[in-house]
Amino acid sequence: MVLKTTIQGFLTAVKGLLLTVRHLFAARKARETLDIRDQDYFQQQQGVTTVQYPRQQMPIPEVARYQLEVEIDDCIVCDLCAKACPVDCIDIQSIKSPNAIGKTSDGSVKRLYPAKFDIDMAKCMYCGLCTVVCPTECITMTNQYDRSTQQLTDLIYGFSEMTDKEVQQRKEEWTKFQAEKEAAKKGS
Repeated sequence: MVLKTTIQGFLTAVKGLLLTVRHLFAARKARETLDIRDQDYFQQQQGVTTVQYPRQQMPIPEVARYQLEVEIDDCIVCDLCAKACPVDCIDIQSIKSPNAIGKTSDGSVKRLYPAKFDIDMAKCMYCGLCTVVCPTECITMTNQYDRSTQQLTDLIYGFSEMTDKEVQQRKEEWTKFQAEKEAAKKGS
């Protein structure tokens, strides 16, 4: 019984080693990119089974959902993306302006300053709802998927370009405008 078990164990080990050696020699051939819709996709797999990243990258589908990007100059700070987000990963704070402050690339008038526009990609579930509701299409999904970090706080991307000093200045301008408006209302 012991001899039979020993022989069975030896044969199993040899079988495993032969499989390993066969894959070792097959790994010399580089993997080709194949269309997964092919009938015999899995039978065509030859060579290295993993992608040799970053030297080789798999093709990205056109409708892929990866990293979010915001073109802050086109943002009207309407807050629709933050309201549509099911996981609350978008944090926006706006400051009103007494006058129009410019136009976006599609001609929309900007009346709010983006004091804060942060997206926490650690929370994001990549649903794309924020990109759908954006009226100026300033928030988009990119094809970048390889932003990795060891700190979760590094996954909070800030898109607002305003400094703390500028934020305070804009708030003071709005407060002054409101006070002047109230004074003019009482004076009439």
